[in-house]
Amino acid sequence: MELLQLGEAHRYAANTKLNTESSRSHAILMVHIKRSVKGRNSSFSSENGNTTLLGKTLKPAIVRKSKLVVVDLAGSERINKSGSEGHTLEEAKSINLSLSALGKCINALAENSAHVPVRDSKLTRLLRDSFGGTARTSLVITVGPSPRHRGETSSTIMFGQRAMKVENMLKIKEEFDYKSLSRKLEIQLDKLIAEHERQQKVFQDEIERIALEAQERVDEVEQNYADALEKEKLKYHKDYMESVRRSNTEPTMLLALGEVAEIKQKLHNEIALRKAAEAEVDNLENQLIHWKNTENARNAEFLKLRKMLEDEEQQKAKLEDEIELLQSQLLQISFEADESRRNLDRGLSGEIPSPVDSLTPESNHQEPRESGNGEKTSMVKLFEQVGLHKILSLLESEDADVRIHAVKVVANLAAEESNQERIVEAGGLTSLLTLLRSSTDETIHRVAAGAIANLAMNETNQELIMSQGGISLLSLTATKAEDPQTLRMVAGAIANLCGNDKLQGKLRAEGGIRALLGMVRCKHPDVLAQVARGIANFAKCESRASTQGTKSGRSVLIEDGALPWIVQNANNEASPIRRHIELALCHLAQHEVNAKEMINGGALWELVRISRDCSREDIRALGQRTLKSSPSFQVELKRLRIDCG
Repeated sequence: MELLQLGEAHRYAANTKLNTESSRSHAILMVHIKRSVKGRNSSFSSENGNTTLLGKTLKPAIVRKSKLVVVDLAGSERINKSGSEGHTLEEAKSINLSLSALGKCINALAENSAHVPVRDSKLTRLLRDSFGGTARTSLVITVGPSPRHRGETSSTIMFGQRAMKVENMLKIKEEFDYKSLSRKLEIQLDKLIAEHERQQKVFQDEIERIALEAQERVDEVEQNYADALEKEKLKYHKDYMESVRRSNTEPTMLLALGEVAEIKQKLHNEIALRKAAEAEVDNLENQLIHWKNTENARNAEFLKLRKMLEDEEQQKAKLEDEIELLQSQLLQISFEADESRRNLDRGLSGEIPSPVDSLTPESNHQEPRESGNGEKTSMVKLFEQVGLHKILSLLESEDADVRIHAVKVVANLAAEESNQERIVEAGGLTSLLTLLRSSTDETIHRVAAGAIANLAMNETNQELIMSQGGISLLSLTATKAEDPQTLRMVAGAIANLCGNDKLQGKLRAEGGIRALLGMVRCKHPDVLAQVARGIANFAKCESRASTQGTKSGRSVLIEDGALPWIVQNANNEASPIRRHIELALCHLAQHEVNAKEMINGGALWELVRISRDCSREDIRALGQRTLKSSPSFQVELKRLRIDCG
């Protein structure tokens, strides 16, 4: 009763147009009842017919459980009639929602539905055992005679009719009281342990008593044996003395027999010593012969090793002479190459790329000068006279100057497409990557990166560079380098790799895109041109993948923050930078998912400028097609009242 009073005190009622004391919540009283039925002990007899504790088995007590649930459901109400508002309105919504969930459960049970939505409301979860379960349930519905509330009365009666169709299967809920059984078993186990310890102690005492008795019997037997032995000893001694007295009568015969036996024993010993000495002599002779054979074999091996050492010294001297010749040839070729490059720089008004600079598209269309032909002829001559393997072996030389000149020669050879396959097959790519990883010389980094850039123009070589960790090495070199020419070579190599559709994911995963974007810190035009070319290549591959359906989502360049730099340099004064940036913008804009970021980043204005003012007809036409094909761009252009027709 106290619980009922406490619940009634917490129950809230409010004044509505329909009821001055309308309950604003359901009331539920749950009483849980348990009754324990003790189990009976059963026992069985042992072999001798005695009943022991070990033979008893305990049956767990049965616990019968019951639950009484008394529910006072708050009545559903229509808001237009009750006039509820504010907090009262929220309470009315919650009441109607829970009653609706209860009605759904009653309908599902009445129609024998496979699914009963008891989880839709806290009320249905609490009452799930009362409907469609194993309980006996009574439902009291209240209606009023007022014709104004005819609809509520009708729905209440229909709800009661549906509830009458629900059939509950009454069942007594019984459980075994395993806890009390466990306590009884623990008490019984303690008793058994105590009984076992008592029996063990009695058993030990019995063993000690038997051992003591056995020791006493052994001592007694030993004493009797010692007495008997002493008697036998005295008897034998007496017999011996008697025999001695008898033997004194024949002393001469006994003495002769003893001497003969002693002589025979000495003769036998001498024969045995002689045989042992002969065997030892034979063993020593065999060992001497073995030692002589071993010494002869060692002398022959020593002579063979001395001859091999002399041959190695001659070969070493020959190799040293050959290395000196190669070094002189390398120095001469490097000097001629530097001299030719200086002549080109002095004689031409515009920039003419070296063989290492062949990574830019423009260098493929420029005609070489006579000095360039002379340098190429010198390289070919060196390549034919010395051999590729010997040139690559100089990359591992301990002399820094030799390594630098060797790298320059490999870089110039790699500028020719006909030499690239031979360089890769001979291990030149692996040697260049190893040199890039181990060396700290800035010149070696610059020239090695240029050679890798030339090799990266071939698609097969690009996959080899990625598989050998080349992009990670180039990214690390770009992070540490400060020289613009080194950064230009590294950016060119990464830009060539950006043009491969198969390497897009690896480029980003191994830091290639971030390294490329990080090199804009140099602000050197040549470096920025290579960065712009790499971005254009990457954007083109992304656009192609999006068109083929192999890629979805925003561009990696936008996710890595490249869009602000692209927009900033879209109208750069340098023609190579501007051209590549314009291409990158057009390719990025072809994917509709990038449109929102490009509009917010100001790229739309640059696309409009490209479609109107770009100097190249193909890029201008690409920009126009991109703006017309994008719904997002068309909407934004209409909003800004810009005509791109």
